[in-house]
Amino acid sequence: MDAVTGAVLTASRALVAVSARSLAAVEGTVTLPQFRLLVVLSVHGAASLTAVAELLGVNPSTAMRMIDRLIAAGFVDRKLNPANRRETRIQLTDGGRRLVDEATARRRQEITAIVERMTPEQGAALVEALTAFAEAAKEPAASWAGGGRCPLGWSDVSG
Repeated sequence: MDAVTGAVLTASRALVAVSARSLAAVEGTVTLPQFRLLVVLSVHGAASLTAVAELLGVNPSTAMRMIDRLIAAGFVDRKLNPANRRETRIQLTDGGRRLVDEATARRRQEITAIVERMTPEQGAALVEALTAFAEAAKEPAASWAGGGRCPLGWSDVSG
């Protein structure tokens, strides 16, 4: 177990660095926790404040402060739920979706460059291992630009 944990920690350092670089262009626009909220809305769609807080693992008051800042920046908005007019749904604006898409595209490019340095066998093993890891973490699969869903954002590890 220590070897697996150590390998995941080492890989996570590389992925955090990739993530940080992908967000460099939006630095000063949103914080990392705010970006995570945008990603959650991108993946899950419009959601109530309570659902957003649960998905982020924060208190509703913390989520509300992030949402208020993102509304002021034009990245999310609130709409009444047509099925339950007592509930407000939080959703991405076009600007919020563009921000997530641009950062994700930069991240995908950098991850692809790293993966291309691996053998096809290593890439296939990585897909299997990280898919299992993401499933254990209950993280939804990332979509990729070609349509469909791919756990790491590329369609074919062999190129």
